[in-house]
Amino acid sequence: MNFQRGRQKEEPEINLVPMIDVLLVILIFLMITTTYSKFSELEISLPKAAAEETSDHPSTINVSVSHIGGYVVNRIPVKYNSVEGLSDELRTAAGDQQDPVIVINADANATHQAVISVMEAAHLAGYNHITFMTETRGKK
Repeated sequence: MNFQRGRQKEEPEINLVPMIDVLLVILIFLMITTTYSKFSELEISLPKAAAEETSDHPSTINVSVSHIGGYVVNRIPVKYNSVEGLSDELRTAAGDQQDPVIVINADANATHQAVISVMEAAHLAGYNHITFMTETRGKK
């Protein structure tokens, strides 16, 4: 029943201002809570750590890796020809020790491949306990 014959119907109006306000609040919330990782700006200074010395000293084999890729096993320079050769040197250095800990003393500028080669040689020799030597951070 239309009691107002001469009058036209009013069209419903959609008010966009509250919708825009809600969208802006959601956008601001997402911008604040989102963390952005920029790997290109990541600065890494290795190796340094703050750890206490352990009191028990199991049998260890110290492997040093220089920044140019030279290896020293228990203070004896080793010529690196292959991972298998380095593995033989680790077995020789271990002697009759059962499952010694391989301590890698890598220069901060040594390549990852040089360190991975020592880890692979230790695995080939059957030694599964590997650790890294680091410098203690100076207290400021």
